[in-house]
Amino acid sequence: MSGICLPLLGFTIIACRVWGLDGGFSWDVTILEAIHGTARPALTQFAGIVTQFGSAWRLLPMTVALAGLFAYRQQRRSLLYLVVTLLGSAAINLYAKTFWHRMRPHLWDSSFPPLTDFSFPSGHAMSSMVTAAVLITLCWHTRWRWLVLAVGSAYVVGIGWSRLYLGVHYPSDILAGWMIAIAWAVSMNLLINPLVSHAASPLEPPTSLDS
Repeated sequence: MSGICLPLLGFTIIACRVWGLDGGFSWDVTILEAIHGTARPALTQFAGIVTQFGSAWRLLPMTVALAGLFAYRQQRRSLLYLVVTLLGSAAINLYAKTFWHRMRPHLWDSSFPPLTDFSFPSGHAMSSMVTAAVLITLCWHTRWRWLVLAVGSAYVVGIGWSRLYLGVHYPSDILAGWMIAIAWAVSMNLLINPLVSHAASPLEPPTSLDS
């Protein structure tokens, strides 16, 4: 339960402060300006490429492929976990952005195309974290779990960094997105329990003992 309560508490604290202060935290701007101080043309181009991989639309082909695999192997719990967790995360983000209607930071002129939707919580942070959490969960009982954990962690941090570097999110947007995504993924794991009928993992090749 700590995997749900602790990140949910963290999200609630940040969300209440964002709502009450109507501008966020002083350290939001400090961190953004520090990151912007590292700006270089090549790094800006790299950040623009990296950030694209945090978009829900960019993750859609992988999601569809996994869903097809689980459907083919009749692994209904894994399929349900994948679909409900990812779609639910997107719905939560859409509602939260509309509810908090926090404007995006505009601290410097940027060549990155301006974004017109709201800032809190970060959709890229949520989609990257929930995707990594789903894959780690599904691979946890396999020999690939530490590799997936390492790659997933680097992916999540990279997406978060790219959003801050490009100046399209406050750090509190990123942190809140990570926290609510973790709470949601863990709660869906406990509710659906996608590995309950599998000796290893739905991502492992099936054996004669698999149900």
